Amino acid sequence: MIIVIKPNTSPEGIEEVIAEVSKLGYEPRPIFGTEQTVVAAIGDERTHRNLDSLTVLTQVQEVLRVQKRYTLVSRESHPADTIINVDGLKVGGPHFAVMAGPCSVESEEQLLTTARAVKAAGATILRGGAYKPRTSPYEFQGLGKEGLRLLEAAKKETGLKIVTEVLSERDVEHVAASADILQIGARNAQNFQLIIEAARSGKPILLKRGFSQKIEEWLLSAEYILAYGNPNVMLCERGIRTFETFTRNTLDLAAVAVAKMESHLPVIVDPSQGCGKASLVSALCRGAAAMNADGLIIEVHPNPAEAMSDGQQQVDFAAFDKLMASLPPFLTLTGKTL
Repeated sequence: MIIVIKPNTSPEGIEEVIAEVSKLGYEPRPIFGTEQTVVAAIGDERTHRNLDSLTVLTQVQEVLRVQKRYTLVSRESHPADTIINVDGLKVGGPHFAVMAGPCSVESEEQLLTTARAVKAAGATILRGGAYKPRTSPYEFQGLGKEGLRLLEAAKKETGLKIVTEVLSERDVEHVAASADILQIGARNAQNFQLIIEAARSGKPILLKRGFSQKIEEWLLSAEYILAYGNPNVMLCERGIRTFETFTRNTLDLAAVAVAKMESHLPVIVDPSQGCGKASLVSALCRGAAAMNADGLIIEVHPNPAEAMSDGQQQVDFAAFDKLMASLPPFLTLTGKTL
């Protein structure tokens, strides 16, 4: 870390900073410039105490980090793109994955009809919420274990892999028994006890970005999963809350570029949650493909007007077919294939 000293600080003031750096376990190396003095604190920032507290000293202007806090997810620790094996299906690198299905599992007919349609259009992973985190306690909360059973039936018939959300530590074991990928949703993006329990399952994790998470915080949530021994993490940009009200959320495609630059983990984009409007989903999918994302997770429903949750952002089968047909030219630009 670098401690920047305020101009015109006395030699005694600089010595006080040097002494405090030593007390905190770092090797201090002062650098005296003509206008600015800094103290380099040599040591492993992951295991030593944080030096941000030194800003309480009146002579300290700021403390700057040198090492990234998300060490395991960073490209410095793993320069090559991570490719995740989801029960034989590859995600990452040149392998572009499309996850598609209803926001909520509502019935056997609804799910199986959707599974057949999205597979025919080219999707390889079926998404569907068995447990639903709803803002109101009076809204549809999902079918729970029955929803998981229906997802298993759809997988058995179609061969599609399954991604579904887990909401609670107590549910991790039985959700992991049905799902190929565990989704950590935006509301739980910093629920670290749930994240740790999900990591311990050994299943690949789809980690959504929280409503108001900074990119560094999102990557640090992923760091928890890797730190607990599970390297199979997919980052998911699903839109953040901003001042804009035309769309439900603001899909941050810049975050895709930053995450791809900073991390080796695959990045998936959720355009459905990202905008909250079915009419915009196709354009955002093409934008995500052009931004070198590694996959999409799209809400698809046989009749969105009758959906039990978020019908306004789900596309129907015809729109999904057209969307999938529009992707190949954009994937060719980034060297990826479905």
